[in-house]
Amino acid sequence: MPKRNDNTINGNFKGRNILSLDQFDLPSLDLLFKTADNLKAIAIDAKPSDILKGTITTLLFFEPSSRTFGSFSTAIKQLGGQTLEIQDPQTVSSVAKGETLEDTIRTFQSYTHAIVMRHPEKGAVQIAASVADIPVINAGDGTGEHPTQALLDMYTIYETCGRLDNLTILCAGDMLNGRTVHSLIRGLSLYKNNTIYLLSPKSLKLTRDDFKNFSQRGIILVEIESEKDIPKYADVWYWTRVQKERFKDLSEYEKVKTRFTVTKELMNTYAKKDMILMHPLPRVGEIHEEIDSDPRSVYLSKEMRNGKYIRMALMALTLGRI
Repeated sequence: MPKRNDNTINGNFKGRNILSLDQFDLPSLDLLFKTADNLKAIAIDAKPSDILKGTITTLLFFEPSSRTFGSFSTAIKQLGGQTLEIQDPQTVSSVAKGETLEDTIRTFQSYTHAIVMRHPEKGAVQIAASVADIPVINAGDGTGEHPTQALLDMYTIYETCGRLDNLTILCAGDMLNGRTVHSLIRGLSLYKNNTIYLLSPKSLKLTRDDFKNFSQRGIILVEIESEKDIPKYADVWYWTRVQKERFKDLSEYEKVKTRFTVTKELMNTYAKKDMILMHPLPRVGEIHEEIDSDPRSVYLSKEMRNGKYIRMALMALTLGRI
């Protein structure tokens, strides 16, 4: 299947790279979410499916992953497809011998129909897409974006809150390096009247360029530095970990790693009864385990499962099987 050169989706996923939330418009999101709704029963009821029969997808992960890797792998297999799984290619592929990223991509595109790629360097997935003649899907590129995480997060918010507009959302943790937050802001800016409060230490705020760029999209961003400034009417709390792997000086990481932590006291004081608490995971102490049983916590249940359903839909649409 030839890849389309125009990366904008415009309701037609077939042959597209999926690199950024900037490619999406409302009809494309609506189609993706409806497709996920329709495919969900296949996974829940363990129904046999031939939707992706005959297709093979390379999962090329230069960084560790549990949920993104696992959900892509199971999503593809649930629909009858197969995967070529390359984790840590720096040690198990010719990358260890000095092979360039471009040649690695050219190799795996020769054997498979799509490439799902995670890389520690911002922009690396875009480089991969520029040399590939099959769809490349961004599974996280350094501090850049994580579009499929944002898609599953938006799907979770819509499924729970019944809308993706007129929302007040609290994002907390690492705004500077948090690629999931960067993609989520892009996605939510497509909808009207959304306000996002950004709670982070000063050293982990959005760059001024990112803040300006996102603000120009029509979404309201409010930066705060204290729990006392959390709005008590927020519909969603989106907590994130401080990303240790992005710090050159680990002593600086230690100072901020659990600066903002979700406890029962914090929830009781600032969270309304019908809000939801989300986290892209993994967590490293920023949400206490006692919060897991709170009915408002969806990060270990609905949010995680929706990753599989959204990626089922995305692969079926991108490979032109629906």
